[in-house]
Amino acid sequence: MKTADIAKRYLDYFEKNGHTIVPSASLVSDDPSIMFTIAGMVPFIPYLTGVVPAPYPSAADLQKCIRTNDIEEVGKTARHGTFFQMMGNWSFGDYFKEGAIGYAWELLTTSEADGGLGFDEKDLWVTVYEDDDEAEHLWQKVAGLPKSRIQRLGREDNYWTTGQPGPAGPCSEIYVDRGPRYGRDGGPAADDNRFLEIWNLVFMQYAIDNVRSKTEFDVVGDLPKKNIDTGMGLERVAFIKQGVENMYETDQVRPVLDRASEISGKKYGADAGDDVRFRVIADHVRSSLMLLSDGVTPSNEGRGYILRRLMRRTVRSMRLLGVEEATFPELFATSRDAMKAGYPELETDWDRISAYAIAEEETFLRTLSSGSTILDTAVSKAKDARKTTLAGDQAFLLHDTYGFPIDLTMEIAEEAGLGVDREAFDGLMREQKQRAKEDAKARKRAIADVGVYREFRAKGETLFTGYSDLETESSVLGVIVNGAPVQKAVQGEIAEVILAETALYAESGGQVADKGTIVGPGYELEVLDVQRPVPGLISHTVEVTRGEVGVGVAATTVVDAVNRRAAQQAHSATHLVHAALRDTLGKGATQAGSLNRAGYLRFDFSWGQALSDATKSEIEEIANNAVRDNLEVTTQVLSLDEAKAAGAMALFGEKYGETVRMVDIGGPWSRELCGGTHVSTSSEIGIISLIGESSVGASNRRVEALVGQDAFRELTRERALVAELTGALKTPKDQLAARIAELTANLKAAEKRIAQFEAQVLQQRVPELVATAARAGRVTLVAAGVGSVGSADDVRSLVMQVRERLGSEPAVVALAGEANGRPVVVIATNEAARGAGAKAGALVRTASTVLGGGGGGKDDLAQGGGQDASAIPAALDAVRTAVEAL
Repeated sequence: MKTADIAKRYLDYFEKNGHTIVPSASLVSDDPSIMFTIAGMVPFIPYLTGVVPAPYPSAADLQKCIRTNDIEEVGKTARHGTFFQMMGNWSFGDYFKEGAIGYAWELLTTSEADGGLGFDEKDLWVTVYEDDDEAEHLWQKVAGLPKSRIQRLGREDNYWTTGQPGPAGPCSEIYVDRGPRYGRDGGPAADDNRFLEIWNLVFMQYAIDNVRSKTEFDVVGDLPKKNIDTGMGLERVAFIKQGVENMYETDQVRPVLDRASEISGKKYGADAGDDVRFRVIADHVRSSLMLLSDGVTPSNEGRGYILRRLMRRTVRSMRLLGVEEATFPELFATSRDAMKAGYPELETDWDRISAYAIAEEETFLRTLSSGSTILDTAVSKAKDARKTTLAGDQAFLLHDTYGFPIDLTMEIAEEAGLGVDREAFDGLMREQKQRAKEDAKARKRAIADVGVYREFRAKGETLFTGYSDLETESSVLGVIVNGAPVQKAVQGEIAEVILAETALYAESGGQVADKGTIVGPGYELEVLDVQRPVPGLISHTVEVTRGEVGVGVAATTVVDAVNRRAAQQAHSATHLVHAALRDTLGKGATQAGSLNRAGYLRFDFSWGQALSDATKSEIEEIANNAVRDNLEVTTQVLSLDEAKAAGAMALFGEKYGETVRMVDIGGPWSRELCGGTHVSTSSEIGIISLIGESSVGASNRRVEALVGQDAFRELTRERALVAELTGALKTPKDQLAARIAELTANLKAAEKRIAQFEAQVLQQRVPELVATAARAGRVTLVAAGVGSVGSADDVRSLVMQVRERLGSEPAVVALAGEANGRPVVVIATNEAARGAGAKAGALVRTASTVLGGGGGGKDDLAQGGGQDASAIPAALDAVRTAVEAL
């Protein structure tokens, strides 16, 4: 049974049984405390916790998930996969234990011919929570399971919580017996390798508090509404139904494994170590493909870092299989073909996805090359110093800064006869992970428990009136101070205010929040920020500037009209720039992020190379032509499918509901799904002036522009600057660039002549410096100040020439000068002096300490400096004393 067929049977069954079929949410989680959708229940958390009223009594879905906690275990077991798909059915106060058990049993045991999954009843076992007599009774009653195949387990295995105070409840898990060749008999409690969990039913019925650990908490009562949260792993069911050993061998994953085998010339199943590498490749390519399809792009932080790590582990695994050339064009295309039946967007968006994948592989192959050079140098230094191990901090630097895998570092070091201080490396990795954990905890603490919004959201969605109105009368539904609801906030306090209606725009879609005020009887609030902490609810962060604001009082939101108008200009201009980019570069130039604020726009788009000046001018001209043409800006609210059918662009990083708002500027030329505020006609934008274009990643570019009055002011400043230059240089405007180029060339030539003259002057000083040579202990010493110099290079040149003149007898040259107001000292030794114990690096450190700075170098030549130029004579005296003491 194909993986896609299993998913279809699941969804068809629950749709037939009255469930609303919900499309998968993005892998990019809405929850700011987690980067990815790590479990099937994540998109439903607002409904399960009651913060947001559920829009349907029951639902079913196939949810895409990414989990990277066990990334090092991928490929080693049958269970660990980075990307996986969870089939779930959900009840929000509709059916409970008996219904959930009945649905699960019927679907699992109904024959394939009748649309079920066709599991043999005798192979199915169940676990229930140790105190859940009701669940055990229902399994016997509904499914006819004998008591011998129902096992009771404790909180560690069969109790679900969020880890926080709130909803919780016992679980019941369904296992399939894979047979005696996979382990011993005795049910899941005896062997969870032979008995494999395929479905978990969570009976969310209690409220808990005082959570001390996963198993230590207090049950404080029943939930007012009992929910069902179930999850069945699609990959697990697939490898059982397909009769293969693990998820890597199923129809959606195995093709990549086979293609990697063909490319490498190595056979899967022939070597245990290679088999792990093949499975890592198959998993990571599919996971990277799905992340790219949801708009994640490779970077050095956050989600992008996880994606980059997956892709680089793939390259590393192919290298260990003997393949050093690029393979992503073939591997990713293979994964696309295996997955597109369930995710057709992989094919329609293939150009963008493949561009990122190919660019990232090319970048990492270059990194491997440069990292190898850095590592070779480190290995060489370690061997010269007669060390047997490479320092852990060097290995960590290669890993953390250059993305160079530790196993590759160990491999190359081993080939050179060195070990790696793995203990020190692992210690640095632990410190880094701990910092990451603390950062994640800090981010969690910084976000108020969304449960605080539950009672406000229960009163309905906040009505946004700002598309048509800049002032709206409403009433205060709630006041929150320091994360807790209060009855009022007084002058000077920072608070969150929840209103029934608002004209103030909440930050979203790249557009920053409105500025403005909220006023009411006896009080005034300055609006600092406007956000949507949970779906459907708008929260205003305010400072109470006058009086006090309390729950239930009247409130009027007043938008800063000037700021709003400028923000609208910028947002509409962003749409025009996007359309102009696609007009000029093609459909591959799709949005990867944006920021719109009053007078300014920033637009990131997928593109692999810098734009030429001519291209930037063309984009700017097309966008401004659209402004000149006074195109009508219209909006429609319609279903997502209708909008897509009309050609509207659904942008990555955005979340869309069943109904969407489509913004047209001049008809289909610019048609996007957008919840932002816009001008009525394009001419209201005024001017769009591109001020920058830069790289923001291997395959992303960024353009920045000023809009409207801000663009006009910038152009005025530039005009004034040009006028000033033409006057100062007495050159017509159209000849200004040539005149500046001529002056620049003349300046460079003059600087070159000056440098040559200074070099001649310095060279003339060599004889006089040689003449100052005097005996100091066992060596001849030249220690002198050379006054003001152009740079440290001048002093270095003098030192080396003087050393050359002193011949082969033991000699040390120490010269110090002042460059750009700061002292610099350079010391050189010849071979005979080094044999007598004179080391330039040690002597420079002696001098630099006196100068109030530091320095270093090799035994034959070293350089240092400091802060106090007046200490140069004392520094040279210190060098003389050190040489005499040899």
